[in-house]
Amino acid sequence: MGPIEYIVIGFPGNKFNGDVVPALQELVDNGNVNILELVFVHKDENGEVTILELEDEDYDTAAAFEGLDGEYGNLLSEEDMIALTDEMPDNTSAALLVWENAWAERFAQAVRDSKGEVFLSGRIPNAVVNEALAALEAA
Repeated sequence: MGPIEYIVIGFPGNKFNGDVVPALQELVDNGNVNILELVFVHKDENGEVTILELEDEDYDTAAAFEGLDGEYGNLLSEEDMIALTDEMPDNTSAALLVWENAWAERFAQAVRDSKGEVFLSGRIPNAVVNEALAALEAA
């Protein structure tokens, strides 16, 4: 397998419009990622969290992701999902995704075969990169 990542995509005010679905579907269709787990959470105005699986036919947001159900499911425990929502503001919905970066599978296997180990991994926020690039252009 390639590297595994998770992401929590929040929709403040519970205003999910479905625009992310075609972009995510494209990543799957192109073989860039394999979705391993996909769960929705809803935090109401009182901070109460509800966990919604794709099978919840009554939940319109989950239905929008219908063709993208995770391969495995149950990778995230209920405790994991609630912990991931701790930083979410009240009155927010979120999609919790765990995916394999399939595009990096060959590289990941080469690292393992070479007895290499990942000591550190991270992401640089887009805003930080844009600021750095703007500073370079200004210099």
